[in-house]
Amino acid sequence: MKAFRGRPSIMNNRREEDKKAELEIQGLHLAFGGVVAVNDVDLSVHTGELMAIIGPNGAGKTSLLNCITGFYHPQKGKIIFNGKDITHLHTSDLVGVGIGRTFQNIELFPGMTVLANMTLARHIHCHYSFVQSFLFSAAVRKEEIRHRQILEEIIDFLEMQPIRKKTVGSLPYGMMKRVELGRALALEPSLLILDEPFAGMNLEEKEDMVRFLLELNSRFGLTMILVEHDMSIVMSIAKRIMVLNFGEKLGEGTPEEISSNPEVIRAYLGDAEAV
Repeated sequence: MKAFRGRPSIMNNRREEDKKAELEIQGLHLAFGGVVAVNDVDLSVHTGELMAIIGPNGAGKTSLLNCITGFYHPQKGKIIFNGKDITHLHTSDLVGVGIGRTFQNIELFPGMTVLANMTLARHIHCHYSFVQSFLFSAAVRKEEIRHRQILEEIIDFLEMQPIRKKTVGSLPYGMMKRVELGRALALEPSLLILDEPFAGMNLEEKEDMVRFLLELNSRFGLTMILVEHDMSIVMSIAKRIMVLNFGEKLGEGTPEEISSNPEVIRAYLGDAEAV
C-alpha cells in the first residue's frame, strides 16, 4: 500500500469538542403512503465509531440516511445529535451542526473542475459578506488563502493532485466517488455519512478508499456511518453493524456477532445474490 503524502490540518488540529458526534435515533418511522420505509428503528452512534448499516436492496438504508441528513422528515420518532433535536431541521442546517454526506448516486457538478466542486463546500465557513467579497479586501484575501490551503491539503490527502483541474464529468466513476468524499471533508464534519462509497469501483479504487476511511477514522477520530453492500469491506473496517430488513431493525452488533446471527444469515448474508 502507498503511504499518504499529506495530512489535512483541519483533521489534525480539531479540538475534542469539534470531534463530538453523538447520534441517537429513537423509534424512527417513515412511510410513503402505504409503503413503510423505516419502521420503529432505534440506533446509537458514538464519537469515533465507524458504524455500518447493511441489508438487502429496499431495506430502508438510504431512507434512514435521508432522515438523518434532512432530505426526509419522519412521521414519528426523534433524531438527537450532540444533545440537539435535529429531526425536522433542513439539510443546510444539518451541515452547520457538523453532518456531512456522500451519495449513492453521485451529486457533483460534472461541468466544473474537481477544485471548483470542492470549493463549493467551503461556503459555510466563509465569514465575509457579499460586499466584502466584491471589494476583495485584504481580510477576504487572507480567508480565501486559508480555504484554498485546506482544499489543497484534502486533495493531497486523497491523492487527487493529477485531476485537481480536470472537469468532474471526464473522470472515471470511481474517481468521482473520491471527489465527492473530498467535498464532504471540506465541510469539516464531525459525523460523515457515506452511502455506498465503494459502488462502481474497481479493486484498486476500493483499496484506496478503504485506506482513506481507516485513516480518517483511526488516526483522526472522524465518526462515520457507512452503508455498503460489499461485505468483505464492511466486515473488515466496521466496528459495529446494524442490519435492516423491510424497514425494520433485524440485528445489531460487532462484525463477528452479525456474521453468526441466524436471522441475518437467513435474510441477507446467506443470499449470495443479495451480497
